[in-house]
Amino acid sequence: MCRNIRPLHNFEPPATRDEVSAAALQYVRKVSGATKPSQANQAAFDRAVAEIAHVTEHLLAELVTTAPPKNREVEADKARARAALRYAR
Repeated sequence: MCRNIRPLHNFEPPATRDEVSAAALQYVRKVSGATKPSQANQAAFDRAVAEIAHVTEHLLAELVTTAPPKNREVEADKARARAALRYAR
């Protein structure tokens, strides 16, 4: 998985449209190999981002879990701790 795409399921509060769109954008960038598409490809790129964001919103709405919702701040602290260990020299 692309490191920039973060899990969006089972958070309180739920993922926002902006978070879903950002994940879709990162996915399309990764798959296409382009961070900024050419003018000839811009429409296809934008359409792909919109469609993936739309499908992702449906997926997140339909997923079911019995686990308690995660806290964004706690998860961010865990990620920072993992990064500190990984990059400590």
